[in-house]
Amino acid sequence: MARLPFVPGFAEPVGRGAARSGGKAVGKALRAKVPRAAHAEFRVGAGRPGAVESVEAVNAGRLAELVPIRVGRMVASPFAFLRGSAGLMGYDLVDTPVTGLGAQVCGDAHAANFGLYGDARGGLVIDLNDFDETLHGPWEWDVKRLAASLVLAGREAGAGEETCRQAARDAMGAYRRTMRLLARMPASEAWNAIADEELVSHADAHELAGTLERVAEKARRNNSARFAAKATEKDGSGGRRFVDAPPVLRRVPDGEAAEVAAALAAYLGTLPAEMLPLLARYEVQDVAFRIVGTGSVGLRSYVVLLLDHRGEPLVLQVKEARPSALLPHVEKAGFAAAPVAHEGRRVVLGQKSMQVVSDVLLGWTTVAGRPYQVRQFRNRKGSVDPALLASDELDDYARMTGALLARAHAHSLDPLVVAGYCGKGEEIDEAIAAFAVTYADRTEADHAELAAAVRSGRVAAETGI
Repeated sequence: MARLPFVPGFAEPVGRGAARSGGKAVGKALRAKVPRAAHAEFRVGAGRPGAVESVEAVNAGRLAELVPIRVGRMVASPFAFLRGSAGLMGYDLVDTPVTGLGAQVCGDAHAANFGLYGDARGGLVIDLNDFDETLHGPWEWDVKRLAASLVLAGREAGAGEETCRQAARDAMGAYRRTMRLLARMPASEAWNAIADEELVSHADAHELAGTLERVAEKARRNNSARFAAKATEKDGSGGRRFVDAPPVLRRVPDGEAAEVAAALAAYLGTLPAEMLPLLARYEVQDVAFRIVGTGSVGLRSYVVLLLDHRGEPLVLQVKEARPSALLPHVEKAGFAAAPVAHEGRRVVLGQKSMQVVSDVLLGWTTVAGRPYQVRQFRNRKGSVDPALLASDELDDYARMTGALLARAHAHSLDPLVVAGYCGKGEEIDEAIAAFAVTYADRTEADHAELAAAVRSGRVAAETGI
């Protein structure tokens, strides 16, 4: 048979063995450029913004009346501060070693951004579940953010320092071993590998199994019907409407509600065609404003109540999408950013790129000239709070999240190359752990600066919300 021509979009026609060894060789060659031990390095760069300056910059353009709530959530602990300061960490990571290997990164892969959610058939999936900052960037940045967050979460939970360091080490170890596993598998199998029922065994996270089952049981009840039962009331005409529960949930003026509802028409155009008959069976009933998260507080975020012919609810979240906080930093690190036509589209496509299974109703739209992402609200979501884990569970959670992060990166980053770079030994595990401890110390100092500014009255904060 004659040799077939090269088809753009597919791998170049080289021998199978050559392709595999070539990928590993590329990764190994990167060790000379960036020794694995170098990932331990971190130093505060000249001109680095202070914690208060950084928080104030990120708060610019947000709804002013909600900014004190965001600050109040960030000041609760160093781990909470980290959760709200992805951009500041991006600034710090610019001066750390990078291999130059790019992936679709989460951009905010801290330990609380993993969790359970529902798939299309009623099952539960566990994966990364927050993608506001996603973009193309260095794979190391996600790993380092995860590792540092585990140290901070462990300290908040009262774990010993060696336990916290071990969690960071184990997260990188699981990431490395998972990449090696994926590199050995056929490409089509690796794409969907490490099914959730196998995750606990793969990550050796048996101590965490009981906690995961309790979270899963709670997640199964966390759906639109349950939320609507608590957050809405009958409107007197056979429908339902949201009930004010300030400051977290509040009704909006009719004009604002109409703008959000009208924007759903454009949202339908971003969905797969097969989902349109489903949504055609729902009627838009009401719109309310609802605060979510830590980093997202102050952004415009709505919940939209839909009812079917039986009066059963479906709730959508319409959430403002701003440019990734990491964008200026990845560009300084040498990763060219493609033009972004719509920030909501960036978030949705990034999420679909990294997850094995995504919300079937993910889409995007524009409201009053601002970009938004749209998704199901309370789609059987559940999560483990890493700051509440017992010491013997923290390691298990670290290994599980490290494995999930590797699986997510492997959709856009060749696991052969990463596996070749990371190797079989624990050198890079130790380096990432050292970085994580140093960066956790830096974050504690940043948190202390913000807390002092709140106490002095320089920065307003509302706590307990």
